[in-house]
Amino acid sequence: MYRTGKNRGTIPVSVLATTDPVLRDSALFGLLMDAPGVVAVRHDIHADHLRRVVLDATGVIEDVIVPLEHACLSCAVREDAVPTIARLARDGRWTQVLLALPVSAEPLPAARALAIAAEPGGALDHTRVATSFTVVDLDALQHDLLGEDTLAERDLELTPDDERSVGEALAAQIEQADLVVTSSTAPDATSSGLLDRLRGTGTRRVDGLHALSASHLAAATHSPARAERRAHPLGAVVFTGPGSLPGDRSWTLELRSALPFHPERLLDHIEDLSAGGLRARGVFHVADRPGLACLWDGAGGQLAFADLGPWPEVCAGTKPHTRIVVVGVADDQGPGLDGEQQRLRDAFHAALCTPEELAAGVEWLWREDHLAPWLGARSV
Repeated sequence: MYRTGKNRGTIPVSVLATTDPVLRDSALFGLLMDAPGVVAVRHDIHADHLRRVVLDATGVIEDVIVPLEHACLSCAVREDAVPTIARLARDGRWTQVLLALPVSAEPLPAARALAIAAEPGGALDHTRVATSFTVVDLDALQHDLLGEDTLAERDLELTPDDERSVGEALAAQIEQADLVVTSSTAPDATSSGLLDRLRGTGTRRVDGLHALSASHLAAATHSPARAERRAHPLGAVVFTGPGSLPGDRSWTLELRSALPFHPERLLDHIEDLSAGGLRARGVFHVADRPGLACLWDGAGGQLAFADLGPWPEVCAGTKPHTRIVVVGVADDQGPGLDGEQQRLRDAFHAALCTPEELAAGVEWLWREDHLAPWLGARSV
């Protein structure tokens, strides 16, 4: 029961994200049946509205269509979730709340909004964020993560202009979650290795939906600071050891240099650095944009560049550098583990400036801006 004052009840709230609608509903059903005090809020996004379904062990309690008033669908989910969870947590019938996000949504923005609202004086100050978790189909992980399928091709896009690959959405969910739950108790060695190479530092893993319990979710405590560090481009995990299962062909490679990329040579070698089945993320800087931090984010055959802002603001406490962490799978029929990594190393170093080129200093600012289509116009 909710109580006011110093001894008020603190209702745990957990956030579920997945790229598989069947796994989402299976996880919710198992958790609702596991404990009678659990209530779930499930969101789905359609062209012009948000559908909110509230369920508990007895069945559907609410099924409501919420018109979308603006283009930010992530904002729309949060704006509906906070008051809905506040109301349910005060109802007195339930002791735990689950928020199931639209399929392919990232968990961090929702968890961030809930954590802010749970601060003293906030709309959710009678709750706390317990766990951010994702459910992954290990049998399909390698194909989904490293293949070229897009969300739109699977009818999983969040908006009409959502051009993300399935791998991009899946990787973000795994990297951001406090807990990763797999659908298999006998995982394939390579898929298992890929999952562990992507999971953030300090996260937990549970194999099999039957091993997921509401009490374990409620007992945890979500750390917003750790979640932000995991999602930050500098937070990419470097796991270079062998996998835990025999036959694991997954690998991790860290490409790092204090030197910036040469803008023209970066474009010359971009295919070598991004083509094929790879998950890669990190930060880089470019000789003709001194002091600017840039994002490198690739999966499923797609690569995104972005201007993150001034380096001291984005990557506080670090000097400008180029660091990209790549995860892939050795091809039995190809060049092998060492050959694939060497190809990436060669392309990476070929794209960097030499110390002599870097000595040109401000002269770079007057040269042709080859990266403007991706990073925006360069400011002088």
